[in-house]
Amino acid sequence: MSREPNHRLAALMAEAGASNKGLAKRIREGAARHGAHVGTTHVSVQRWLDGGGIQSQTASFVAEALSAKLRRRITPADIGFASAPPPPAALGASYAASLPDSLNLLDELAQHSLDDGQPSEILLPDGEVDSAVLSWLVSRPDGLPVDAPASRRVGMRDVAAIRTAGQMFMRLDFLYGGGHGHKALRHYFRQEVLPLLNGSYSAKVGNALFGAAAEISQLLGWTAYDTGNHALANRYLLSTLRLTKVVDSRMMGARILSNMSHQANYLGQVSRATRLARASAEGGRGHATPRAMSLFAAHEARALSSAQDYRGAARAMNEAEKFLEQADTAQDPDWLSYMDEAELVGEFCHCFRDLKRGPESVRFAERAVALTDPQYARTLGFCRMVLAQSQLLNGELEAAVTTAGLAVEGGDALQSARFQRYVADFQREVSVHAENSAVQHLNEQIRAAMAQLDDE
Repeated sequence: MSREPNHRLAALMAEAGASNKGLAKRIREGAARHGAHVGTTHVSVQRWLDGGGIQSQTASFVAEALSAKLRRRITPADIGFASAPPPPAALGASYAASLPDSLNLLDELAQHSLDDGQPSEILLPDGEVDSAVLSWLVSRPDGLPVDAPASRRVGMRDVAAIRTAGQMFMRLDFLYGGGHGHKALRHYFRQEVLPLLNGSYSAKVGNALFGAAAEISQLLGWTAYDTGNHALANRYLLSTLRLTKVVDSRMMGARILSNMSHQANYLGQVSRATRLARASAEGGRGHATPRAMSLFAAHEARALSSAQDYRGAARAMNEAEKFLEQADTAQDPDWLSYMDEAELVGEFCHCFRDLKRGPESVRFAERAVALTDPQYARTLGFCRMVLAQSQLLNGELEAAVTTAGLAVEGGDALQSARFQRYVADFQREVSVHAENSAVQHLNEQIRAAMAQLDDE
């Protein structure tokens, strides 16, 4: 069915002299003032102009942006959004009962873009997630339909191609943020990876194939998370967790749970974050390498730090450190190569920041900045922003502003919605010093950097 163009929105944008990029920027800024995070871009605006749907909260931000521009009240109805459609409730919203159901869910998810109007911070209900985690922990693997009749025979060369693609997209994610390659990755997953899972293969190839597919699927979840589409990310991650049960890939499954903990912690859902982190550590125990166990323990420390449980966080950090000391005793998968001393120290500086322990946070953040390879631009940006927050916590205003400026100056990390939130959080924390000239300069630097990002 063809969609009717949104003439009301087009007319008001023309009257306001607002470009697609300019309006998108105003919408993001308005959302941030309300404590919300939306991933609106000029592409989103064009989709609305073409008659696409919109989430009701986002529609209110559009109306607010145009009201400010035109200096009169504009309602969602005035811009053609009288009844914004609710998000599809069933989108990847269950832990599949079978392998075919799991593949169908993943195919459905891969048909949705980051701009499909998903609610930005609505995760699946606790009961549904807890049930899925319990099922993953106690259920037996499906087992592969080895040498089943199919039109295509899959070999190790196909698996190698998927792994190479995964490494490439992971590299793009580290350098430029999740939104940069998500669309291409989604297309690759749906057109190239999912069809292979319905092919014919030997047991050896099948095990490798499903492991490689899970890596791509989890990266889709992670990149959606990084752009701020938390509903889509949550469903990708839960569906990928189910995919790991096909061949009983416990280490990958535990990794998915730690990613889900990371997301819940970011959204302030501390109790959920703690449960998921502990499930990750328990699910990986006896199956994961020491390096992976270090990662899982670090995420537990992050959740406990948010909960202000200093004793529990200290225990988890100690465990993470001890596991990393044993990292060279086992062979790790390629996807775990980023987990090194720099990554661990970076997790620890977040912990001490959240625990409001200024001196320790500064010490670990300084070390994280020094150790982080610049190729991990987003991680380096995070560490610098945590260092800035830690210096502010210590009363070192000038040092904090200088550090934040260095983080923003890098530019690449700004393409991550998560990094933008780190910056916005620091601006809010430092706003009590709004009359300070260094703070004013930083705010102008941030405005200029975001404007340049809009023009790219």
